[in-house]
Amino acid sequence: MYTLSKIRKALAAHNPEFVQPRSKTRQAAVAIIMRETQQGPQMLFIQRAIKDGDPWSGHMAFPGGHRDPGDPSLQAAAMRETFEEIGLDLSRADYLGALNHQQAQPRGRILDMLIAPHAFQIDGDPIFKPNYEVAEVVWTALPPMARNEIHDTETYPMAGVPTVFNGYRLEQGHFVWGLTYRILQTFFATLDPSWEPVEEPE
Repeated sequence: MYTLSKIRKALAAHNPEFVQPRSKTRQAAVAIIMRETQQGPQMLFIQRAIKDGDPWSGHMAFPGGHRDPGDPSLQAAAMRETFEEIGLDLSRADYLGALNHQQAQPRGRILDMLIAPHAFQIDGDPIFKPNYEVAEVVWTALPPMARNEIHDTETYPMAGVPTVFNGYRLEQGHFVWGLTYRILQTFFATLDPSWEPVEEPE
């Protein structure tokens, strides 16, 4: 099921649900970047640099960021941010399509901010040039995530209370949770309508 050819077909048939932004809604976009290897499809993640005051400081994420006034679309914003963050030019990539918009909820606070995921396929093994916002760029196998084989939990403080969160434990030991984890859930459900997430911890 989880080959890039099937992923391409599923995204081509998908009719994404978009949030209509209000006048003060902050808009952001991320790039879901995949490639085919001899071992199967891989997906790209970045680890954000540690930064005081950043609610996503140190998190695993997809490349991306806020839409600038000069960005003609959210897809363009995802492409620009990816180039700025890791030096990858997505104008040469195959664009696979958009996913449902997400709402930002850092540390349980719901913000008037939408996040638009856009999927791309690249070839080869590019050399990345991370900027000051990115601590690391990692590739990870896609099928084990989709099959929930590497599902795990971590405990983080939420309003001062230790709280257990679901996520994926990558081969390198990184933990993908929060917004990026929710985007992955949407992505896997788009690829396979029968896909079911792991139950949230009580």
